[in-house]
Amino acid sequence: MTNTTMRSLWLTTSLLLGSTVGFAQDNLVNSLKNNQSENSATSFKFTPVINTEATSVKNQKSSGTCWSYSTNSFLESEMIRMGKKPVDLADLFTARNAYVEKGINYVRMHGALTLGDGGACHDVINMFAKYGALPQEVYNGNDYGAPGSSDRMNNLTKAILEKAVNAPGGKFDPNWKTKYIATIDSCMGAVPEKFTYEGKEYTPKTFAKEVVGINPEDYVELSSFNTAPYYKKAVLMVPDNWSYDQVYNVQMDDITKIIDNALKGGYSVAWATDVSEKGFSWKNGVAYVPEKNFDDMSDDEKKTMFNGPKAEKEITVDLRQAAFDDYQTTDDHGMQITGLAKDQNGKEYYIVKNSWGATNDYNGYLYVTKNFVKYKTTAFLLHKKGIPSDIRKKLSI
Repeated sequence: MTNTTMRSLWLTTSLLLGSTVGFAQDNLVNSLKNNQSENSATSFKFTPVINTEATSVKNQKSSGTCWSYSTNSFLESEMIRMGKKPVDLADLFTARNAYVEKGINYVRMHGALTLGDGGACHDVINMFAKYGALPQEVYNGNDYGAPGSSDRMNNLTKAILEKAVNAPGGKFDPNWKTKYIATIDSCMGAVPEKFTYEGKEYTPKTFAKEVVGINPEDYVELSSFNTAPYYKKAVLMVPDNWSYDQVYNVQMDDITKIIDNALKGGYSVAWATDVSEKGFSWKNGVAYVPEKNFDDMSDDEKKTMFNGPKAEKEITVDLRQAAFDDYQTTDDHGMQITGLAKDQNGKEYYIVKNSWGATNDYNGYLYVTKNFVKYKTTAFLLHKKGIPSDIRKKLSI
């Protein structure tokens, strides 16, 4: 292929992925509406084993900002763990900053980059380090996430970016960035240079340092793929990794070893995963990997999928990788793992906080099996001290 043809194909693929991967909440919830069973809540008996502290459940509304809500929720839990008074952090301040940086990268990459609302756990840490943080009471993003708001902004900003990339008449517009940022701020609200919080004046950076108080360098992101060396860093190969960040590549069984160790030490985990599975039910608040393929189930088995504990499929490294490679596993949602529980049979589940409001059987939380986490995790982020010492040694951190 010619360079022009290759670029056109790459751009088309990037834009296509951008329209399908960064799911807004409404689209994702609607796709899961049949994944539920009657009487599920009365069929499970969950007993908490570990509960790290977390702030209240939020609602991202009709936006694809789960990555920001989940990882900011994680940072709020980190404040509690550190003995600080937690702040309701402005999730949309983080998202706004990521959109600015994403647009800059889009132009630098000549348009060969995914657009849209999507992001990753590391975006929150990266934006915190570069821009600081704001409390929710200071910046609400003009209710970004209300029906139509993200589509409206994305259409406006995409037009500016496309004009910059295609440079009409070969004349590159040196003011495209100013126009782009101004459009974002017209939709989401301008960022205050200074503000008052609990009687003291701050900038976003001084607020991040003095009130939130986390050190961005203390946080690491990991995943597991057999296509790269283990215990080394590799680029996270998902469309929403617009910054091409690298993650530590660990073995599949290390995923749950690390999460278990973190929870036992009082550390929660920011978790990116695929929830477009028949074994994931938002309404019932349960996720597992059914032993049978959905198409092989009887009608009765399908109707009672979430009525009490069920046998699960054995997860192997090859099965995990194959699901990722054939798009059965995509990075379509982010949540926070806050604890561990057991069902009535003694099986362990992670307690997971979502950002779709307190609207399901467990008031905004889910119970997710370890097999599901091994199978469907695309990445996870935590404080480096939550990682077992032997694995930290292998990673040289």
